[in-house]
Amino acid sequence: MTDPYKATAKPSLADVPEAPYLMVDGVGAPASEEFATAVGALYRCAYAVRALRPVKEKVRPLSGLWQGDHQGDRADWKWTIMIELPSDVDAELAARALETAAKQGPIGGVRHERWAEGTVAQILHVGPFSEELSTVERLMAWIAEQGLRVSGLHHEVYLSDFRRVDPAKQRTILRYPVSRDA
Repeated sequence: MTDPYKATAKPSLADVPEAPYLMVDGVGAPASEEFATAVGALYRCAYAVRALRPVKEKVRPLSGLWQGDHQGDRADWKWTIMIELPSDVDAELAARALETAAKQGPIGGVRHERWAEGTVAQILHVGPFSEELSTVERLMAWIAEQGLRVSGLHHEVYLSDFRRVDPAKQRTILRYPVSRDA
């Protein structure tokens, strides 16, 4: 099975299996207060899940699904941010964790959901988000060369904590679900 948290600067295919996630939806720019609040709530819930499990695994990277014109007004962007959970986290454990996290502060819309992405085309982008477009264009050209088509949302996996890492050193996996042309 492909490690969903590894990618290189060369486009490739990967299989991302179904897994449990914590997710929250929103609208607005990634620099908005709503987005920052949602990220904080999501991490609070993820750490609550970790605290309730007998084996203390590292919290997995934040990721986001993005909809909207990436060259248009960011205030109109729709997003779902999420954190993958260990495979044994069921609805009951997640509900207990969300209840615990809610005692520490608002968790506004964070939910537990099983989600599958399937086959994806992906590439590692190193640098600020503002410079992603050329990396996305390379990935899109590669997808077309492979006789594939994009069949889902723009997905970013944040290998670096963008709240703490110098933008020039940020590492982000850019991926799109793909399927064969008919």
